[in-house]
Amino acid sequence: MRETTETDMLKTAVQVEDVAPVEVAPGIVRRRLPRTEYAGGWLIDFAPGTEWPEVDVHATEERYYVLSGEVIEGTERHGPGTYVVFAPGSRHRPRTETGARMLGFTVSPR
Repeated sequence: MRETTETDMLKTAVQVEDVAPVEVAPGIVRRRLPRTEYAGGWLIDFAPGTEWPEVDVHATEERYYVLSGEVIEGTERHGPGTYVVFAPGSRHRPRTETGARMLGFTVSPR
């Protein structure tokens, strides 16, 4: 039997695919990952030809990493391996032509 350590009590681990997807808009699903008082995580899958349903306004910092496909922000195209950071007060409305998967984090206010 393995002993529980302090690190184990301060850690949460999930299999992302086990987190229930919630449809944000037709063709866009989000999985809300475990959060703390400091930040929250999410995984979003965009079907080809979809756009976030509204302009996303950021009260706090938001970051995402494009895992697959291509995310279009205005005239910029972000492919796999791109890391995007939005400062507090920023706004955007991501879309995709090809479909995309992004892993993101929203930083909580302090």
